[in-house]
Order: sequence, then C-alpha cells, then structure tokens
Amino acid sequence: MRLQRRTDEAMDELSRSERKNRALVEAIPDMMLRLSRDGICLDYKIPHDLPATNKPQNLVGRHIREIMPGEVGNTLLEHINRALTTRQAQLFHYVQEGDGGLLNFEARVTVGTDDEILVIVRDITEHKHLEERIRFLAHFDSLTQLPNRVMFKERLNITLEQARQQGSPVAVLLMDLDNFKIVNDTLGHDAGDLLLQGVAERLQRCLRTSDFIARPEKGEAGATISRPGGDEFTILLTRIVDATDVMQAARRILETLAAPFRIHGREIGIGASLGVALFPNDGVDAETLLKNADAAMNHAKNEGRNGYRFYTQAMNTTHSRRLAMETHLRKALENAELRLHYQPQVEITSGRIVGVECLLRWHQPELGPVSPAEFIPLAEDTGLILPIGAWVLREACTQARAWQQQGLARLRMAVNISSVQFRQPGFGSSVRQILHETGLPPDCLELELTEGVLLRNNEEILRTLREIKEMGVHLSLDDFGTGYSSLSYLKRFPLDTLKIDRSFVLDLPNDPDNTAIASAIIAMAQSLKFQVIAEGVENEAQLDFLRGKGCDLVQGYLFSPAVPAAELLDMLRRQQPPAHASA
Repeated sequence: MRLQRRTDEAMDELSRSERKNRALVEAIPDMMLRLSRDGICLDYKIPHDLPATNKPQNLVGRHIREIMPGEVGNTLLEHINRALTTRQAQLFHYVQEGDGGLLNFEARVTVGTDDEILVIVRDITEHKHLEERIRFLAHFDSLTQLPNRVMFKERLNITLEQARQQGSPVAVLLMDLDNFKIVNDTLGHDAGDLLLQGVAERLQRCLRTSDFIARPEKGEAGATISRPGGDEFTILLTRIVDATDVMQAARRILETLAAPFRIHGREIGIGASLGVALFPNDGVDAETLLKNADAAMNHAKNEGRNGYRFYTQAMNTTHSRRLAMETHLRKALENAELRLHYQPQVEITSGRIVGVECLLRWHQPELGPVSPAEFIPLAEDTGLILPIGAWVLREACTQARAWQQQGLARLRMAVNISSVQFRQPGFGSSVRQILHETGLPPDCLELELTEGVLLRNNEEILRTLREIKEMGVHLSLDDFGTGYSSLSYLKRFPLDTLKIDRSFVLDLPNDPDNTAIASAIIAMAQSLKFQVIAEGVENEAQLDFLRGKGCDLVQGYLFSPAVPAAELLDMLRRQQPPAHASA
C-alpha cells in the first residue's frame, strides 16, 4: 500500500509537471512542431493567431510537406537535413501571404534526443516593420519622405567619385525658404509642416529625377533632393553640361515656388534663396561643396531673397562676418556695446514732438557699426532677441521716466517687440514688472507689434494683448500694409495705432499705387478710430499729402533721424518751456 501511494503521488506530480510544462508551451506565441528525422509530425502547437499553415484538424502523422507545402516546406527540409548532419541549430526566414499583406517568419530547427526535430516558427512581421521604420528614419525625412542629410551625403560622395572618374561636372544647391519662420510663428507649426510638404512635392515635380529615394545606382542621372532639416533643402544635380543647365534648374525651382500655397484656407506666398557650388571648381569633396553652397545661399538671402547665387571665393568673407557677428552678439550686452537711439514722432497738426520710437544700435569694436538689418534677424534666429529685447524695454522705460523727471512733457515711448519675445510665457507680467520698477506710467509706453505676431490669431495671443491693454499700455501695429491684414481682422485686436510702412510713403504723392494704399490705410484707421502714423517721411510733399488725408503723426528724416538721448533732450527743450518736474 505504501509503495502504491508513493507511485500515485509520483504520477500526480508528473501529471502536474506535464500540465505546467504544457501551460508554459501554450503561453509561448510561436508555432512548435516536433518531427521525426523523416519529417513526420509527432506533436505540435499552433497559436490561433499565427497564419503560418493551412491548419488541418490534426497534424500528427502528417509529413512536413503537407503541413508547410511549397517552397517553404522544401527549405525547411533542407535545414532539417543540415541540422541532422551538423548537429547544430539552423535558422532561416521566409515570407508568406497573409490577409493584410506579406508576413515575415523566422524558423529555428534543432535536433533533440533520438534524432527528433524541434521546429519553432515565430511571426516577426512587426519586428521587421520596426526595423524598416528605423532604417527609413536613419536615411529619410519623416515629414517630406525625402532623403535626409545622411542619405544625401552618401549619395553625394558616390556621385563625386563617379564624377572624378568620368571628368563630369556636378552641382550642389542649398535652398532656404524665405520668411518660413514667420509662417511658423503666425500660423503655427502644423501649417509650417504642410508648407514644407508642399514645397517638397513641387520640387520633385519640377526637377528631372528618376529616383527621389536617392538610391545611388551607378550611371543614374538627374536630381536628388533632400531635406537636411528645418526649412532647408539640398539638391544634387548630375548630367549637367555647364553652369547654364544649373541656372535653368534654379530658375525652374524659383518659378515653381512662386505660386501661393493654400494652407488652412489661406494663400501663403513663400520665396526661396538658393546657393550653388560646382564640382570641381568650388570644391572636390562633399564638405567643401556644402559649405560653399551655404555661403552662396546666405549671399542670395542678404541680397534681397527669392534668388540664386553661384559661389565665389569672396563670399567666404560674408559668411565669416555672420559667424563673427553671432560670436560678438552673445557678449554685446555684457560688454555694454548696445545703445538706444530715439526718433521723434511729430503731431502733424501742431508740429510738436509727442512721442519717440526707440531704435537699437550696435557698435562692435572689431566689426564697427553693425546695421540692425544685419544683427536683429541674427538675434531672432539664435534666440538672443529675448535678453536683448528685455534690455531694450527696460532701458527705454528708464529713459522715458528720466525725461519726465527732468520736467519734460509726458512723451510716449514706442518700443518694437519681436514675435519671439511677445510669445514668451509671462510676457505681459514682465511688462508690468518693468513699468513698476522704472516708475513709467503705463500710458507713456507703446508696444509696436508686427502683423506676424497677430496673424496667429489664437486665444493666447488675445489674452496677452488684453492683459497689456488693461494696464493702460498702448498697442501699435507696425509696418501696416505689408502683410495680410483686413478690416475684419483688425477689429478683433485691442489696437490703438496703425503705422504706415515706409515703402508706401516713399513715392508719395507721385506714385498712384502708393497714393491709393496710403489713403486706404488712413481711411481704414479712421473708421476703426485708430491713430495713424506714417514713417519714412522725408520731404514736404509727402507731409502735405499725409496732412491732407488726416494722418495723425509722422516720423522720418524730414524731422530727425534716430539720435542719442542727449540730442533728443536738446530738441525737446527747444520746443517747449520747462514743466514742473514729476516725482
């Protein structure tokens, strides 16, 4: 009896162990086949969701050719024989058609005791897709599906090697979209992404290319387009005879981008600046050609944008200057190299100075005077505009308060605010803090915003505008007429003043287009009860025209350029008797 009990207990333990092992096997998401050395199925486990076979009702006793017919079965038999011969595990991959497309499998063959064969088949379709995705992202831009920087350089290096052997020319074009940052800042990054996709599609249509995936097949010719990042595109032109072919391609690119893009119901115009470097004249390796194409592109951008330039050695000087400017600009505040100058804003009916616009100036000991047109875009691109903009606002408020304490009239101080600065979280609070610290009454401060700030037209922008307006600070829309504004659009914002851009004042009253535009802007401002100021007034004819149309304020060289605070103080003292100093 004791022996029988032990036997029963051992059998129960064995049964439990077998059930546990079976549960473990069932939990494995792989197909498992136990075969004789002749390929006959002895046992099996097939997950319900693994479409690897035609799944007959019972596989035991069936040959592997029945279970896995066709080429897959033949391949499996080959690996079984190899495993039996070498006594080593064998691994192979195969593909089968599934309901949703091709499926990828990995089969592992091992030899057990008594030459039994264990075949484990795993569905690796998802793993393969992930591998392909990683491989794609390593060489292609996910947004535009164009080759990325890595793929482009690989293609360029192979192309240059072929060009050296064949003595053929190659052109590298670097293209940067003009004012793309404004689109991102005003319409949002989703709109910017759609614009980049639209640009990529147009480039592919316009350039002769047989393979935009840029697989570098020997003898392939045409164009390879890539997006290294941001709003930059690089283009590799082969099968060219001379610079004339490249000029034609550059012109086609500019022409194809000239038509507006329709994004979120808006028509967006975008230009491009292109730089061209030619092999072998402008460089014999990829790095040099890309560097020189970049220098040419920057030259095209600085010359007025929406154009192309071929590289010349003189351009390295321009590129070096930009790098030097960035280096020095990072220390400009610390080294006290920045100054504010002030341009009077004159009431057109009385001729009296009632406000000033502060304008930033930079004199760098090594570079000399640097134009705001050079360094302000650089400051915006690098993010340096944030500390510089905060310094300008504080300095301007301090100066305006100092003039009041010297007994002068309460001038309104106009300060330009960049879109980057305005969109910073807590901008309204920083304005309030600066007013509190400097003691300047809020109604003596006017913030000049560009249309780029307002075009985003979201609730956060509106909240910030209303917060500033509720303090008593005035809000002005700068360079009005150069963007997308309309009457219904302007009514949405709590503005006080519209500034007519100097480009519309330049040829008044002789240019009929500018005459019509200036008249319309003044009429629009009056209908909205906005004050209107014209900038760039340089002669009496312009002044007379603006006075006749009811313009409120003017500024320009007819009255004074922007001058240091001491010079403006003299002008203010000459125009009015001293007032009682304010505390």
